[in-house]
Parts: sequence; structure tokens; C-alpha cells
Amino acid sequence: MPVTVLLVDDEPLVRAGLRAVLEAQPDIEVVGEAADGAAVIPLVRRLRPDVVAMDVRMPLLDGIEATRALLRTVEEPPKILVVTTFENDEYVYEALRAGADGFLLKRARPAEIVHAVRLVAEGESLLFPASVRRLAAEYGDDGGNRAARDVLERARLTEREAEVLRLMARGLSNAEIAARLVVSTETVKSHVSAVLAKLGARDRTQAVIAAYESGFVAPG
Repeated sequence: MPVTVLLVDDEPLVRAGLRAVLEAQPDIEVVGEAADGAAVIPLVRRLRPDVVAMDVRMPLLDGIEATRALLRTVEEPPKILVVTTFENDEYVYEALRAGADGFLLKRARPAEIVHAVRLVAEGESLLFPASVRRLAAEYGDDGGNRAARDVLERARLTEREAEVLRLMARGLSNAEIAARLVVSTETVKSHVSAVLAKLGARDRTQAVIAAYESGFVAPG
């Protein structure tokens, strides 16, 4: 089955460019478009896309608020890929905090766009981990988020789960973590699932953000 994508951007040329790149792939299908975040929820409910590629800055409802609303109101929400002009942008970090699964630069090469959509859809690796670390270092609470610290403390991660979370934060995929720890990929998947459940995180991106915000992992 192809990965289905909903494009949300107030610039028609951006949407057209993304559509052209993605629909050139046999395993990706663009199922709809919207010009503002306010249209996301009804379209997601009707089209059930796997991934929403959404501009972070839009005139009526921006990508941050649209992400919050989507995750709050839609059961089994799609993956959310924030599309942005600037990489080092507080808006991007706030979108990740709000629940976005990753971000993509509008100037990205076609191969990078396709890779980002596939990676976010699979959910087995962190997209652009070095960039997420830089954003966390500049805009995160750097261990000062009491709520995030409380979550980590209550999670009571085992030693192996803590090790897996640190490797997730470095951007390693499940297969790479398995090779590093000399265990099976299925074992790693079980550990990742346990970490997400204990942290109350919907995916590894949110788990990594919590790790940075709590000071469990240093973003620098």
C-alpha cells in the first residue's frame, strides 16, 4: 500500500512542487491539499492520510495550532511533517513540542523530501536528529522543564530502556540500535514501545523531546 499524504500550505507553488516530487514515487500518493491549517481536521477525517505535510506558518491557523488540534480531536491521527523555510526556527521546535513527528525544509532536494515522508511514515528513526538537537539546545528548557522531569522520574525506565532512549536521541534507527546493543530488531522494538508507553509519548520524536526537556539527555 502506498504512503498517503495530505499537503497543507498557503502557497500554491509549494504545494504543486511537493505534489510533483512525491507523486513521482510509486509508493507515495498525494490524496489532498489545503491552503490553511483550519481545513486540516475535516480533510484528515475524510481522507485518512498516513502523513500530513504542513507549513508551520499560515495566515488563519498555523502549523503549531493545527498540530495541537489534530492530535487532540482525531483518533489515530496521521504522522505530521512540518514544512518550513528556516531550519533554526523557534516555530519548528514549538511544532515538535506540540506533537509533530519531524520537519522538512522547503528548499530540500527531491530525494530528501521523499526520504522524510517515508521515514516519518515508518516511525522507526528520528528525522534530522542533529537539527533537532540544535533546536533543543537553542529553544528547549535545557533540563529546566519540571513537568518533563517529573514524567521521566515517574517512568522508572529500566537501564536498558534508558540506553535505548539515549540512542534514539542520537538518531539511531531500530536496526542500528539492535546492532549497537547486539540484540534483535524485535527486541529493540519492544524496548522502544515500552519507553513510549512509560513516557506517554505518541512516537520517538516526542520521547526524544521529553528527554531533552527533562535534562535526561543533553542536546549539545
